[in-house]
Amino acid sequence: MTENIKIRSINVGKPAQVIHNGKEVSTGINKTPVNGAIYLSLLNFEGDGQADHVHHGGEDKAVCVYPFEWYAYWEQEIGTALAFGAFGENLTTEGMVEDDICIGDIFELGEALVQVSQPRQPCFKLAVKYGVPDLPLKVQQIGYTGYYLRVLREGLVSSEDRLILSHRHPARVTLTFANQIMHKDKDNMDGVSHILEVTELSDSWRQTLAKRLNGGQTPTKERLTGDK
Repeated sequence: MTENIKIRSINVGKPAQVIHNGKEVSTGINKTPVNGAIYLSLLNFEGDGQADHVHHGGEDKAVCVYPFEWYAYWEQEIGTALAFGAFGENLTTEGMVEDDICIGDIFELGEALVQVSQPRQPCFKLAVKYGVPDLPLKVQQIGYTGYYLRVLREGLVSSEDRLILSHRHPARVTLTFANQIMHKDKDNMDGVSHILEVTELSDSWRQTLAKRLNGGQTPTKERLTGDK
């Protein structure tokens, strides 16, 4: 297979305290580019960290990826220039977007081997970063979400490397389709079932969709707004 994705930047950052609605909030969304090779473990890049381990991090969400293709759109929406890592992503990429990538796809990444586990679901801390309260909802609605990778093999990675597709998942459940079913076409139980057939789907998405299939509700307000 020849499909590959250029790495524009590798970005890492540790959680820090910010003020949101008069309260201190811990967030790891502020990432900055790194130079040279950096080690990717089963949980994250060296020097990276997450503040909210309920919605971020863990083996299913070791690496957050965001396509550079969407930067120009968001610069117009937000009204500011965006630096690499603008969406809290570890990898800013170019060459393939959500329409082209499927849950379960496996990529070589430098010495590492990684697998797509789910689309990214933006949380309220993106709104805090830019002072745009409805930004997470806008990202979710338009589908320019980015995605998460789990690490199948650890190793050194540099921005000179590429994400090189080594296995296309046969179910062909694209990130765009998964976003559509999760956020818009919520009553499409055939679509839900199709996504659940992908055993490589992350545990968090599996739990959410399985609950929907069984008639349960899964609230998203806290993730999008920070309110309980």
